[in-house]
Amino acid sequence: MLSLREVRKTRGSASQRYSLVIPRLELERGQCCALVGPSGCGKSTLLDLLALVLAPDHAQRFDFSTAQGEFDIGGLWREARQEQLAALRSRHLGYVLQTGGLLGFLDVRSNIELSRRLLGMNNDGTVEHLAGQLEISDQLRKKPAALSVGQRQRVSCARALAHSPQLLLADEPTAALDPLNAGRVMQLLLKQARKQQACCVIATHDEGLARQSGLSLLRIDCQRDADGGVTATLGQASL
Repeated sequence: MLSLREVRKTRGSASQRYSLVIPRLELERGQCCALVGPSGCGKSTLLDLLALVLAPDHAQRFDFSTAQGEFDIGGLWREARQEQLAALRSRHLGYVLQTGGLLGFLDVRSNIELSRRLLGMNNDGTVEHLAGQLEISDQLRKKPAALSVGQRQRVSCARALAHSPQLLLADEPTAALDPLNAGRVMQLLLKQARKQQACCVIATHDEGLARQSGLSLLRIDCQRDADGGVTATLGQASL
């Protein structure tokens, strides 16, 4: 579904330089993996590249296959095809932000169904089904401010899944939760992603939880270079 070769993103210069290098990454539909590495290693940067919101500086290959065909993402960025990138993001990607990213002026139901409405999708019961599966059915009329942190994260998961994306990305979705709720949110998220046969990449600092959840690991390792800058390199997936 996603195929990357020699993708690089650099920020800053000299001793303030940070470079993320992706020698090779293959992601298949239905695959679920955890992105792990030390704080500041570039997990969020990698997720933003996969989410098509951050342009790579170099990409030998960056292909995204959908039911509508195969897209050269690197080429779309080079040609500044912003409308096509936005269309791919809105239809095929779901993103769970670390902070939840919910709209405070909308109730829970409206937050969850937002992606479907923007895509012109009919109300087919998906919102109610996801709310039930994620155990937030009794919260649909409330505003996000009235929810616990764990409930807000579950609403964010439901919103990301509501339009049945091919690729589900989650940036530290359990970081603000206690261990019991962290495990619960992780299992509920993965259960729904697997039901939808979505490819799922979850950035997490909790490697133990990732292993316990049966996720393969994608590890980012960092090294200090001669110029004082840092190069972070994505390794191959492992169990």
